[in-house]
Amino acid sequence: MVFSFKLLVFVCLTWQFVTVQSHDHLLEGIYCGKENCYEVLGVTREATKNEIAKSYRQLAKKFHPDLHRDPEDKKVAEEKFKEIATAYEILRDDEERSDYDYMLDNPQEYYAHYYRYYRRRMAPKVDVRIVIAVTITIISIIQYYSAWSKYDTAIKYFMTVPKYRNKALEIAKGEMKDSQNKKNRKSKAEQKEEQDKIIRRVIEENMDIKGAYAKPEIMDILWIQLIILPYTISYNIYWYLRWFWRFTIMKQPYGTEEKLYLIRKYMKLGHHQFNALEDKERQEFLEEELWIKENFLIWKEIKDEEAKKALAENNKYKQYRRYIKQHGVGRMTFDDS
Repeated sequence: MVFSFKLLVFVCLTWQFVTVQSHDHLLEGIYCGKENCYEVLGVTREATKNEIAKSYRQLAKKFHPDLHRDPEDKKVAEEKFKEIATAYEILRDDEERSDYDYMLDNPQEYYAHYYRYYRRRMAPKVDVRIVIAVTITIISIIQYYSAWSKYDTAIKYFMTVPKYRNKALEIAKGEMKDSQNKKNRKSKAEQKEEQDKIIRRVIEENMDIKGAYAKPEIMDILWIQLIILPYTISYNIYWYLRWFWRFTIMKQPYGTEEKLYLIRKYMKLGHHQFNALEDKERQEFLEEELWIKENFLIWKEIKDEEAKKALAENNKYKQYRRYIKQHGVGRMTFDDS
């Protein structure tokens, strides 16, 4: 019995010795290696940042390689200087110092120490806030220039439509006369280019393009939207509370803005989509009182029937239905086509 107990104690001590040796070997490659960072700088674990910095400066001056001329002394000073610099880098950072203190108190958790040590060193050094700011800036620039590209496409399209081009020429008739008076000094290509510039300017000044192809505004970019987000949220809360108070509790009649909002809601259209509709079309919605849900449902049913009728009278749709009736879905072959 005594022999078994002694054997058990011997095995435990041997295991502990081997474990500690393993820990010492594994920890050699991290932090200050087998040296204690506090001892390297000659300070205690209770030392403040100022005390650590003061000790580092004193030791750095003493062991700076440039102060030693003898090759052997210079080599020893270089090694010592590296140890001092490493210890200071670890202890001056609060988070890394905390990890190091935890390692000193819990040497057996060597895998966790390696993980913390290399995670900190492999982590990106760039501030996350800078990355986010740059990303938002890039998105804002792309968004703004993309909107300008769409707007430019819309203007070029209207310049090719005879209806709008002739209207623009009529508005800019005076400028066109001045341009024609100077035709002797300009080639036909130059006159055409100048004419297009005048037409474009007139269309831009008089054409109210709405929706996705509207003229971009600086307020629409992501950066500005994020800056005014608190105001936007506050305004929306106010708007819904105001709606609830005026029209749910007080039972006040709807104004034009509220009527159009309800119509847009029933049609399931976005703000830009609804605004892209012609003023005449929106006025017709108001005249038909589509803000009343019952009226809207009747109107929608009529429009759906008209769409079905128009589709049924379409020649291509008739051919498609005839083909489906004769051959069935998914049975098209090269002979059929």
